[in-house]
Amino acid sequence: LDDFRSNRVPYLQITDIVSHVVEFAKDQHGSRFIQQKLERASAKEKQLLFDEVLDNGHALMIDVFGNYVVQKFFEFGTPEQKAALGRSLKGNVMNLALQMYGCRVIQKALESVDETTQLDILKELEGQVLKCIKDQNGNHVVQKVIEKVKPDRLRFIIDTIMKNGPDTVMQLSMHPYGCRVIQRVLEHCTEQQKRPVLDALHANVRTLVLDQYGNYVIQHVIEHGSDTDRDRIVREVRCSRRCFKCYPMLTRSPRNCMLLCLDILSGKHK
Repeated sequence: LDDFRSNRVPYLQITDIVSHVVEFAKDQHGSRFIQQKLERASAKEKQLLFDEVLDNGHALMIDVFGNYVVQKFFEFGTPEQKAALGRSLKGNVMNLALQMYGCRVIQKALESVDETTQLDILKELEGQVLKCIKDQNGNHVVQKVIEKVKPDRLRFIIDTIMKNGPDTVMQLSMHPYGCRVIQRVLEHCTEQQKRPVLDALHANVRTLVLDQYGNYVIQHVIEHGSDTDRDRIVREVRCSRRCFKCYPMLTRSPRNCMLLCLDILSGKHK
């Protein structure tokens, strides 16, 4: 590795780093070298690297540079290698989901593995959904689940969001990480799954549109809701327009919501 860093081995190949893969993977430049090689490596060359990666999988998944090597194997590894990496996650999903670098590996796994392995990951998230949603790392995992897993497998997430009725929806919509998850629900879930969430949002439009995070959720209702949903939002905004002048944060709201509010305030929206 020192020779590589010092450019004393200008034409280094995969075969040259066998028995030193983990050392390279945990180094900034070594990690980049492995990632670049993996994109064009033969199945035989990949296997030379993979054996050492798999044996040290967890340590690499939570490493600042090593996690990128594991992600690259999920992306460019053989089907057998992806399956083996997926199995290696068993029992560690929550720990990884809440870890800065491990959460990226879980996200890449959800994009790359088959449905059976996806479901194995989901099983370990059940009962821990709210903890993940409110976590700075875990929320990204829940978002990726909503984006990449079939909607009919997402009931446990919707049930968690609706567990206490509108209160949980409101709480998450006004949370810096929770609002992102609510937005993904509005983008990717079925109408049947979204409807109770939308109803909870409609019941609290006046509060949400003035909130620093909730206003982003309302924008998503405008973008991804039905015409009926948009009309309901407009009616609520119009009824509340006098309050908006006291909240300069509205000028920082996303484009569609901001334009809607400004139109109503200026009287253009009849």
